[in-house]
Amino acid sequence: MAASPATQMEPQNPAKSSTAMETLQAFLEERRRSKEPVPNFEEFESKLHALMSAAECDALGEELERFDVDVPVVGIEGVAHRQVVRCEETYFAPAGPVRVMRSLYATRTEAGETALCPMELRAGVVDGKWTPRAAKQAVWFVAQMTPGTVEDLYTQLGGLTPSKSALDRLPKRVSAQWEADRERFEAALRRQEHVPPEATSLGVSLDGVLVPTKEGERKEKDKQRAEEGAEKTGGPAGYEEVGCGTLTFYDTDGELLSTVRMARMPEPKKATLKASLTAEVADVLAQRPDLQVIRLADGAKDNWTYLDALPVLITAMASVPRVEGPSIVDFWHAAQHLSDALDAAYGKQSTRSRAQFEKLRHVLRHDLDGVQKVIRALAFQRDEHPHSKVIRKELKYFRTHRHRMNYAQVAAQALPIGTGSMEAACKTLATQRMKCSGMTGWTDEGGQAILTFRSLIQSDRFDAAWDLLASSYKRDIAIPDNVIPLRPRVHH
Repeated sequence: MAASPATQMEPQNPAKSSTAMETLQAFLEERRRSKEPVPNFEEFESKLHALMSAAECDALGEELERFDVDVPVVGIEGVAHRQVVRCEETYFAPAGPVRVMRSLYATRTEAGETALCPMELRAGVVDGKWTPRAAKQAVWFVAQMTPGTVEDLYTQLGGLTPSKSALDRLPKRVSAQWEADRERFEAALRRQEHVPPEATSLGVSLDGVLVPTKEGERKEKDKQRAEEGAEKTGGPAGYEEVGCGTLTFYDTDGELLSTVRMARMPEPKKATLKASLTAEVADVLAQRPDLQVIRLADGAKDNWTYLDALPVLITAMASVPRVEGPSIVDFWHAAQHLSDALDAAYGKQSTRSRAQFEKLRHVLRHDLDGVQKVIRALAFQRDEHPHSKVIRKELKYFRTHRHRMNYAQVAAQALPIGTGSMEAACKTLATQRMKCSGMTGWTDEGGQAILTFRSLIQSDRFDAAWDLLASSYKRDIAIPDNVIPLRPRVHH
């Protein structure tokens, strides 16, 4: 059908006098005439804020109504929709509730009748209820704090006062919108960014942190039913591993410049996380193929299966030469394994164990042949204590990762030998928000919403990501030519 933009078909809004605005102006004029201060300044602050919020809500409502369409039929993404009803609806705005008259349009499909609101689609209303700015603020708040705490925060701020349940739902709904187009959004974010010009190396790391999950609780109950009385393994009951990944840029002195953080709820082999991490590295090296790449992780087998394959993956994705650079097992994890072996040999936290640990730890860190000396020392202890499973286990650990323990050589190049940025990511992305006192298991939906938005915030990507998300809530509305509005718009 022939169509023209909806903006060209709407009647001009008549001038509207705002009662809330007039009340605000009268209040301010009264204070200007007064020569004495108010009796209670905090009460004055509260009243002024309430009056200004009311005026803001009126102004927002008037502006929002300009996005409304009041004609018999409209086109939405090429499909004709007929008007079915006009009614008022209340929306959440930062200043408070905004009540607006708007039209609903519907079309019949095989699944039944689908109703849409052109006003919401044109203005980019989020989840059918929130103005874009209100939704952005609420999602940011809930990513940082529990919905109950955010509810209290809104009460203290004044203006918008959403319920705890509304605050709990919103990030999940917005996260679902992000997940539906996640790969495109992530690619768009990468295109907008530039590698810090002073960067000379790139650290790539992968790890995980246990968090309470609903699925973990279910698995634990199933396990207990199947193995009543059996010893529990694999971490605390009801917990599963959230996967975390980081890209960290360092300058020539080894100083950290910036970090991109990402996290995903438990999934087999961290597949989605690894795909996102690989795409990030490929885009960085397409920009700056001169960067030296260092891969860091603890000793977990799955992490190194991925990190060892990363050079081949990147070469296949980006037009850059084969990625070269050291692989390093986090020094502090290695030191802990050394401590465990020596405790098994000399007694836990004994004077001799601590003395040997300090000596061998220094050797491991500073000697060019440090890991070989540690292996020889642990082999001796294994022979001295042939029945110690701990010593055999730790000796195997150092032998397995010896090629990833060139700490003195790597540190001399001003490259990192630890996963500090990775540990910080696990703590700030998951632990601080998802393991608060009294929290029960997370669903995949709720947990991923928190992880997604915390990752974006902590990577300084939230504003850019929100622009992409906000645009996804908008649709073009077309009106057939020569269609006359059903009724003139009247503001009350």
